[in-house]
Amino acid sequence: MDYTIGDAFLSEVMGTGMLILLGAGVVANVVLPRNKGFDGGWLLINFGWGLAVFAGVYTAYKSGAHLNPAVTMGIWTSGADEFAPGIDVTVQNGFLYVVAQMAGAALGAAFAFLAYKKHFDEDADPATKLAVFSTGPAIRSYAWNFITEVIATFVLVFVILAFAQTPAELGALPVALLVVGIGASLGGPTGYAINPARDLGPRIAHALLPIRGKGSSDWAYSWVPFLGPLVGGAIGGLVASVYIV
Repeated sequence: MDYTIGDAFLSEVMGTGMLILLGAGVVANVVLPRNKGFDGGWLLINFGWGLAVFAGVYTAYKSGAHLNPAVTMGIWTSGADEFAPGIDVTVQNGFLYVVAQMAGAALGAAFAFLAYKKHFDEDADPATKLAVFSTGPAIRSYAWNFITEVIATFVLVFVILAFAQTPAELGALPVALLVVGIGASLGGPTGYAINPARDLGPRIAHALLPIRGKGSSDWAYSWVPFLGPLVGGAIGGLVASVYIV
């Protein structure tokens, strides 16, 4: 069935919103004080984000479930004709996909804040509260952090495009497991944004929301999880156009 760009726009808003609501939610559960999941560990966050992707992909079925400007970029550079059935690869359509992803990410982050409002009111380091919304490096080195994001997003986009050529038809499950794997293997240095919307939309929400004791939104770092995934996604699409038949 073919869909319109209007269908795709709403689908990307809803799907990316679901992704960030559940993804930011698992981080909040693990890092904010007095939560039942407090100190649940890195793998709980990894699996939570994987399941967030699972839910987001099924929610955004009408748009092809990009949920990520890096995926949209990778599809573009792969030479594909359509972003989703009936939706041509054009500058205008690509722009609308990205706007929808950013809007959905900001909304999802806002709803995660509402779900955990009383825990945000508890005393916690400002950096811990920011971590619910956006990523940050374990060791701040902008060039190397950028390289990490490029590599991790290349893996994401290239393997997603490879999935599209297989007969398994497992839907969202392999993408969810891929995200868990990337987080477990490559997520340590930067927190694996691997998605410009996942980081920038919630970072904007963090700056605007009335979060008690929130501190800085760390805009000095924000270009890394924005540009790194775009570059990694573009490379992933280009390599897929040559390697994947």
